[in-house]
Amino acid sequence: MKFITEEDLRDLYKKQPFTDYDLKEGERLTPGARQFLVDRGVDMYDRNDPMAVLDAQKKEKAKAAQAAKTESSSGCRNGKKLCSRMKALQSLFLLTARDLLDTDLCLSQQLTGLSRQFAALRSVSEGKCEAVGLVCNACTGMNGENFSQCIGDCFEITEFHMQMPKGREMLLLDRLRSELECFSLDAQELIADEKLCQTLEARLNEIINTISQMICGAMGGKECQRDRKSVV
Repeated sequence: MKFITEEDLRDLYKKQPFTDYDLKEGERLTPGARQFLVDRGVDMYDRNDPMAVLDAQKKEKAKAAQAAKTESSSGCRNGKKLCSRMKALQSLFLLTARDLLDTDLCLSQQLTGLSRQFAALRSVSEGKCEAVGLVCNACTGMNGENFSQCIGDCFEITEFHMQMPKGREMLLLDRLRSELECFSLDAQELIADEKLCQTLEARLNEIINTISQMICGAMGGKECQRDRKSVV
């Protein structure tokens, strides 16, 4: 039988303060050591006491159940938040397509097609992603290798572009693109499944990069506006 003294506990506490103490089989506390633990509010687990062992097991089970409940609740909230964010973006897709309808039918139709692609991604809130990847319409700064990657905007939209003939169209598309980029970042925190998150990110990047090409087209000219040095 080994007796644990108050001095033993003091030395241990100085090295690293603790909130619980595990008394192993074959060990006993001296009265002074027991009082030391009581004074500091340290929980003691006595393996020599069957009732204490049973009580500790009950506490562990209760703790595990609470952790599982918390994780489930958190996952449910994240799923609802993800679904709500995607519904809002779906509406923004349609609203933007409607705004473009009167000025540029071709852009509106393209965006409606992207809207359907985005709608297919909403299944991620159920833990799956069945959307097929978009086909890349290669240009100077975009190709099949980087189409599914986050490669940034082709160029920065400024007040200069607002004054161009297609300025309104460019701004509407840029707003949608920016919202999609923000959602892509948020989704990384809302989706626990890493593989699913990576798949969603790739599909979102394809949509974002397609919108970037649409903005380039609205600006005019047949050449890609992307600075080749910025291509990843």
